[in-house]
Amino acid sequence: MVLFPATPMAVFFDLDGVLFDTESLYRDALRETANARGIDVPRILCDRMVGLHSQAARTLLREHVGNCEDLDDVWDGAAKLIAAKFDTDLRLKPGVIELLDTLDEFAIPKAVVTSSSHKTATHHLEAFNLIDRFEAVVASGDCERTKPWPDPYLMAARIFNKPPQSCLALEDSHLGVRSAVAAGVPTIMVPDLLPANAEMRRMARSVMVDLLEVNARLREACLAPLGRIDG
Repeated sequence: MVLFPATPMAVFFDLDGVLFDTESLYRDALRETANARGIDVPRILCDRMVGLHSQAARTLLREHVGNCEDLDDVWDGAAKLIAAKFDTDLRLKPGVIELLDTLDEFAIPKAVVTSSSHKTATHHLEAFNLIDRFEAVVASGDCERTKPWPDPYLMAARIFNKPPQSCLALEDSHLGVRSAVAAGVPTIMVPDLLPANAEMRRMARSVMVDLLEVNARLREACLAPLGRIDG
């Protein structure tokens, strides 16, 4: 299998679940807030929300609870709780710094491509002094359609003036993989809350344990005579 068709001309990172260990924070904040109001939010429903824009996730919740008068209160309460968790429990995923260092070493530009807001992306990146390590951020509101549509990744490729097929996307969610692949961007899935199912293994170039593994394989690709890895 050819992992990287060539050394990528740009690398696109998802935010939640790839750069930052936040997907479980979202899940736990929503379930905790809902449970306090007597509303059960099963984990399988939270799994369906992974990678979704907030409005789409809210629609899923509405479909689950029906015409619950407390839904707005649940959502607002969860938003306040997750904001507090961001200030106390925000963590980088393993391998982020190592991979960014490698990309800088080989002068490969980087972008964040996320369904979260610019405000959230900026908060997370600034918390770890990473804001200047990315040349671009594509976030909620930048495209009419968000993941799983291809638009965010197509925009990222346009920003760098690179063909999508020459870039590389790193995604943890099924929706994110579908978005990047639909845009024609070779994709590596680095699972977080959701495991790689058969569909993901067909779509992604590879499934890797973490960004440390991505970094090791990318370094091999960059150092190989033709920028290729066969394995």
